[in-house]
Amino acid sequence: MAAPVIQKFRPRIVSQTGLKCTASIIFFHGSGDTGRGIEEWLGSLCGGQFNFPHIRTVFPSAPMRRCSYMGGSPMHMWFDRLAVSPDVGEHDSVHEICHEISHLIDAEVQAGIPKHRILLGGFSNGGCLSLHLGYRFHRDVAGIFNLSSFLQTESSVYKALQQDASHLPPLFQCHGKEDPLVDYKWGESTWNRLKELGVKGEFHGIEGLDHQMSIREIQMLSKWITDRVPEDGGTTAAQL
Repeated sequence: MAAPVIQKFRPRIVSQTGLKCTASIIFFHGSGDTGRGIEEWLGSLCGGQFNFPHIRTVFPSAPMRRCSYMGGSPMHMWFDRLAVSPDVGEHDSVHEICHEISHLIDAEVQAGIPKHRILLGGFSNGGCLSLHLGYRFHRDVAGIFNLSSFLQTESSVYKALQQDASHLPPLFQCHGKEDPLVDYKWGESTWNRLKELGVKGEFHGIEGLDHQMSIREIQMLSKWITDRVPEDGGTTAAQL
């Protein structure tokens, strides 16, 4: 049964530096954070380098839920987990949230952004959400990025790919090798399984990094983003 939602979506935060945007990023925060929080985290981490004149970045905030692995404490989280482990079943709330937040993607399309120029990604709980969205429901986006997260061993993402591995967006994934909360091996195993099932992209293990974002990975992510959705609005070779 899905964990009860205490509070629905809070207003999304949108970062836009250019006068006209031709692409969008939807960046999902981790458990306990908010859209404003991860926007400020990125800003303090890289001094405003995570800004693109032709890309609008959307930082939505998750609803408040009671967190099962924290004794039912309420926090902002996209979906609940029974435990921070790949060996437990997926919580029903992950399937429900995927349907509930598809309107964020629809809103970008209605604003004039082609779907093949929308990127989905996030940190921790938000990174896992982006994998579900991109490989189960929205395979026509430009790409997926996943920072410091993992999928359950019997994830519905894997099952969806086993049934149909066509038209898969590329994946950019990073994981700290010293992560005490989400074991590096879980992230690496997720990457290897996705790759076996047809996902292409790149995986980076970051030496000395715990459950955080780092300047190095954000720099690599920024380059990957501009390669996927270049400023001229063209199509990259990987999209042909």
